[in-house]
Amino acid sequence: MNGLTTNTPVALSAQVLVNCNAGGSCNGGNPADVYAWAHSTGLQHVSCEQYTAKNLNHEGDCEAIDTCRDCSPPAGFFVAPTEDDCYAVEDTKYYIGDHYSIQGEDAMKTEIFMNGPISCGIHVSDAFEAYTGGIYSEEITFPVINHEISVVGFGHDSESGEDYWIGRNSWGTYWGEWGFFRMKMGGDGLCIQCDCVAGIPTYDKPASTYTQ
Repeated sequence: MNGLTTNTPVALSAQVLVNCNAGGSCNGGNPADVYAWAHSTGLQHVSCEQYTAKNLNHEGDCEAIDTCRDCSPPAGFFVAPTEDDCYAVEDTKYYIGDHYSIQGEDAMKTEIFMNGPISCGIHVSDAFEAYTGGIYSEEITFPVINHEISVVGFGHDSESGEDYWIGRNSWGTYWGEWGFFRMKMGGDGLCIQCDCVAGIPTYDKPASTYTQ
């Protein structure tokens, strides 16, 4: 058992991963390294570090205050706290136990049904960046994985007869279908079924050491 008995979704801090270069930064990254960090060090709640989409403003490794902080109220109204007003705090960590690569429609469906969302690489094209809704498909002769998304489910459109993946992007709710998208299943789907990673969440820090 992994001890995750709550039905309430847990939002994890992406900014901690950026701060600690735990698989990447705002300049790019490697999803497999994020899973390795989650396995060995653990992820933290989004309330620890709000997402700012910026790399650390100081050189060197991340410090305790860069992973979870609280801040004292600033002196005066409408004044944002500075780093001098903040201090490091301890909070719950969420780990990934087993983690593994997944490819193909059947394996993806099984993993999502059994354990929840998975992360997949896709080939982002100019047309996909302009996506506003519907079931997306595009034929790419030589796809190159250049972006990572979450596949959170799958469905069937009774009108068109198409099966599709339900994906969550990281570009904000103004994009796509409130930040989500539907992608054609089975082909012409920007290689969404080519390179996925999944993991089993747990409160307990794994005893094993992750090696690639």
